[in-house]
Amino acid sequence: MTFEQIIKDLKNKIYKPIYFLMGDEPYYIDKISNFIQQNVLNETERDFNQTILYGKDSEILDIISAAKRFPMMANHQVIIVKEAQELKKFEDSLLMYVENPLSSTILVFNYKYKTIKKTTKLYKRLEKVACTFESEKLKDYQVPKWIEQYMQSNNIEITPEGVMMLSDFLGTDLAKIVNEVEKLLISLPENEKKITPAHIEKNIGISKDFNQFELTNALSNKNILKSNQIVNYFSKNEKNYPLVLTLPAIFNFYAKLLVYYGIKNNSKQEIAAALGINPYFINQYETAAKKYSANKTMEIISLIREYDMKSKGVNSLSASDGELLKELVFKILH
Repeated sequence: MTFEQIIKDLKNKIYKPIYFLMGDEPYYIDKISNFIQQNVLNETERDFNQTILYGKDSEILDIISAAKRFPMMANHQVIIVKEAQELKKFEDSLLMYVENPLSSTILVFNYKYKTIKKTTKLYKRLEKVACTFESEKLKDYQVPKWIEQYMQSNNIEITPEGVMMLSDFLGTDLAKIVNEVEKLLISLPENEKKITPAHIEKNIGISKDFNQFELTNALSNKNILKSNQIVNYFSKNEKNYPLVLTLPAIFNFYAKLLVYYGIKNNSKQEIAAALGINPYFINQYETAAKKYSANKTMEIISLIREYDMKSKGVNSLSASDGELLKELVFKILH
């Protein structure tokens, strides 16, 4: 089931006896679990019928014993097992309960950063009687679209530059992204319905002139002065602009540029879809294709990988992140 389907069913009071929520992205796991915790029972019912447990401090047999109890003066009891990935040897015992779960119990497992194998008896049985949900980490290229959709769900527009500023600066951590976006929404004046780079700079602290998007834009134009200005700014602000976020932004740009060479004669809509970008940014790739050959682009991609390894201490024990970025940008531009 998708996240949207699960929330829709919960709102309609269509409950499953077990929710096994797993995967690398904790944001959706927490959203579903918190919705159950806050909405299935009313405040009075929660006193006797809602239990929060933690995998590290719990035994699976104790959890199952609690799940077999009947609710008191309510239609359901809710048991939420947080950090369920810390449970020890739970599969066989849980399988026995899954074979015949109590319909009045809603048992929720928050199994973060891991998954159970889909070939196991437990998973196959969970699929039949429970709600299994895998929350996958977004890829870098999926983040801009996700931010746009989140804004749209709040009836707010955001400029393409603003989307790229946020996605490049915040990475793929959805909880972090939502936290910063909510700051923007709260700070937006009542009559305004559009987020701009200036608004982001003022409320989140990302410079509208010196950020990862502006760096890739300067590189696409082979603007040596602007590129060096941004790199120097990053070097002086390594905490806010770590190499671990800057390298993926540069890599993604040149990886997409490599794809662009093979599709540049297609329509704008087809190019945008293939690259996973807003059509607004196609001109950036058109310009870069004139500045860099395909061979040079492949060389740059190899360089980025090399400097990624150097940033992790391979063949570079003393250079700072700022120094490594300066070297890389110099080699890209020359």
